[in-house]
Amino acid sequence: MPEFPPPNSEPIHHSGMVPRLLAILGILVIIWQFPSFLERIEYSRVHGRERAESDVARSELKDGITDLSRLSGQIAKRVGPSVVHIDTVRVVNGRSAIDEWSHLFGGQAQFQSEGQGSGLIVDSAGYIVTNNHVIDHAMKIEVQLSDGRKKLAEVIGSDPLTDIAVVKIDSDHLVAAEWGDSEKLQVGALVWAIGNPFGLDRSVTFGIISAKGRPGANPFQNYLQTDAAVNPGNSGGPLVNIEGKVIGINTAIVGPAYQGVSFSIPSNEARNVYARLRQDGKVARGWLGVSLAPLTPELARQLQLTQLQGAVVQEVFTDGPAARSGIHVGDVVIEWNGEPIDAPGMLSALVAATKIGSTAKAMVMRDGKRMEIGVKVEERPVQLNR
Repeated sequence: MPEFPPPNSEPIHHSGMVPRLLAILGILVIIWQFPSFLERIEYSRVHGRERAESDVARSELKDGITDLSRLSGQIAKRVGPSVVHIDTVRVVNGRSAIDEWSHLFGGQAQFQSEGQGSGLIVDSAGYIVTNNHVIDHAMKIEVQLSDGRKKLAEVIGSDPLTDIAVVKIDSDHLVAAEWGDSEKLQVGALVWAIGNPFGLDRSVTFGIISAKGRPGANPFQNYLQTDAAVNPGNSGGPLVNIEGKVIGINTAIVGPAYQGVSFSIPSNEARNVYARLRQDGKVARGWLGVSLAPLTPELARQLQLTQLQGAVVQEVFTDGPAARSGIHVGDVVIEWNGEPIDAPGMLSALVAATKIGSTAKAMVMRDGKRMEIGVKVEERPVQLNR
């Protein structure tokens, strides 16, 4: 039987329960959001301190410091907030020691490979310069900022020939580094390398410029050599001058670890490639469609040449610009658009810098005679950029 309240009893009022429930709900929301709120406060505190230190360091470096230990400290404060740690995940094909499926059934399995490197914030909008080999074929790129924040990055563009890549993160309160002029750099100048060798965040090492203009594996690589300690993980990080300006992007070492010979991409080259990648997502280069060889004294005699100047055409690719223009195997290209050619690398660089679609004037020696040949320059095929 249902029970009813006595006729003279007071009705039950619920109006007081609603405010109490709302208050409890508000407290629960605050408790739930509190860790995130504290985290944002901590990021802001660290960012504010780093930004203030960077501004003070910039002022002091501009005025000039003679004490080396103090100078190194100010360099670290000036550039440190702009250096990031990059972690990558790649999917690779192969067989690992714990790959039971491949072991039992044959074939190759896919598994994840993790990598790491460094990067440099060059625009407060979130653009970061690093090495192509740091992010190449990565399916996930995570950037850790100096204040501890972690952000996923997207690839804007990459250029394997110079080993420069640009990635972008969506974040605020970023401190961009300042570019320096690598052309003005003198051999013997003091430099600092900042990066994450072996995962050790924002390590600072010190040295000098040992040499300039060191050639790489292709005509588009032209390195600064330094004895500042650079190790695996430093790749993509900055090489900094005495003013706290970036004059190189660290990219390579001799051997598996530091031996006193490290290489950096000059800032003028890196900055130019960065601008082109940011705008177009790639670096388009002119292409001649030939294989070149240096002109040796023996070849010069065979080709009836009196001077060791030019690049010898060793092979002409079918349906390439050179083949269509009438350049032959055995021709020696001695000028390109009026510029004398000293070596094959010089010709490759000049062709690459020529406007795609334009007609260039190639001066060649054939059977001891000078000939001018017009060549319509095409874009270098992507498959040749590896």
